[in-house]
Amino acid sequence: MSKEKKNFDNSGNWIGVGVAIGAALYVATNEPVWIAVGVAIGAALGWRKPKD
Repeated sequence: MSKEKKNFDNSGNWIGVGVAIGAALYVATNEPVWIAVGVAIGAALGWRKPKD
C-alpha cells in the first residue's frame, strides 16, 4: 500500500518563480539586485507558519 501525501511543500516552487521574475527584470534593467529581490519575494510567498 502506498501512502498519499496530502500537504505538499511548495516553498521551493515559489522561490523558483521569484528567481524567474528577478531574472526577467535583470535582463530588462541590467541591474543584478532584481534577482535577489525576486528570491526574497518568492521566499515570502512560500513561507507558511506550521499548523502543528
